[in-house]
Amino acid sequence: MKNNRRTAAGLTLLALLLPLPIATAGASSAAESAVAVAGTFTAGPAAAAPAAAGTENRHGSRVELPRPTGRFAVGREDLHLVDRSRTDPWAGSGPRELMVTMRYPARHDTGRTTRYLTSEEARLLLVDRGLDQVIPVETLTGTRSHGRTGARPATGRYPLIVLSPGFTVHRATLTALAEDLASRGYVVAAVDHAYESVGTAFPGGRVLTCLACEKVQGEEGYRTVSDTRAGDVSFLLDRLTGRDPAWRHAGLIDRSRIAMAGHSIGGSSTAAAMAADRRIRAGVNMDGGFSTPVPAAGLGGRPFMLLGAQQRGPGGNASWDRDWPRLDGWKRWITFADSGHFTFTDFPAIGEQLGLPDDEAPLPGARSVELTRRYVGAFFDQHLGGRPQPVLDGPSPDAPEVAFHTP
Repeated sequence: MKNNRRTAAGLTLLALLLPLPIATAGASSAAESAVAVAGTFTAGPAAAAPAAAGTENRHGSRVELPRPTGRFAVGREDLHLVDRSRTDPWAGSGPRELMVTMRYPARHDTGRTTRYLTSEEARLLLVDRGLDQVIPVETLTGTRSHGRTGARPATGRYPLIVLSPGFTVHRATLTALAEDLASRGYVVAAVDHAYESVGTAFPGGRVLTCLACEKVQGEEGYRTVSDTRAGDVSFLLDRLTGRDPAWRHAGLIDRSRIAMAGHSIGGSSTAAAMAADRRIRAGVNMDGGFSTPVPAAGLGGRPFMLLGAQQRGPGGNASWDRDWPRLDGWKRWITFADSGHFTFTDFPAIGEQLGLPDDEAPLPGARSVELTRRYVGAFFDQHLGGRPQPVLDGPSPDAPEVAFHTP
């Protein structure tokens, strides 16, 4: 399967993020699902010359994520957390480690910009997908985002949202969503789970690669990923909201208002974390199969939203059909037309600017970001902020791509 992923240099940039296999419980096998999705993201010859050297696209402008829509500037700070009570399941020894990017409401005109990815993280991602001769490393490292390190926090206390990325991919893939939520008045913790991405920088000059990719097999293997991440999130909440918090700005967090969202297996991990930890009041699964089933007893009446690509409607994924009745609180099942698995991440927007659209998911990149921000933000505004959001009540004339399902 890995060889199949690397045969065509003309893969779209979205293929950078194709999981090793994608978590799709209910498929005949995880490997078959991965091969099917790999075919979906194969582009034609036009994709072979995406960008000029450096960080500019073929039109001479810098690749940039859409600007956040909220009233706050966005602060950013990275944390390294070590859980010495658990042994890492993929390394087989040593404690479990996390890298976390904290984003928070900040004052304008403070702090400094930072890289989207380190050079080695970007290089490993490109090499893994067979695109290191097609896309310059600098194109990814220099992608402009809007968080600023050292930014002064805005006064107040804010709800906390945890974000978990897809299997094999970096937490940076959820930057556009994380920055928008922070600009709207949330503290956001985006987590990299050790040895579950193709390359994540850790302190001491270490770059941890995907040991899990070689060990995870079948539905039980993916359940181990999901359940392990649930433990990661509980540990993270302890370190952010306990008596001796690991983050210097932890006073910004309203401990009574915590939620989570995840993409792909991060979405499955969201439900698993909610089942294990009552502190998480609401959750969103962005196009992930439920590798860890929702408990038959439900999630204690807490709200949950399924947000999926067009093929995720009723009948499109066995685990969503199975677990929908088990969601026992406020719930929505929403899909976007013309979308694909990575619609909910940064890379449709980046790929579009590089002249690398995905023909199998033609929803424009900027629109993908806009709709993801709109519905995820509305969900948290309603369930953490207590502000009713009519956009969640049903179809909107200004969003004809969005379908609501009531199986």
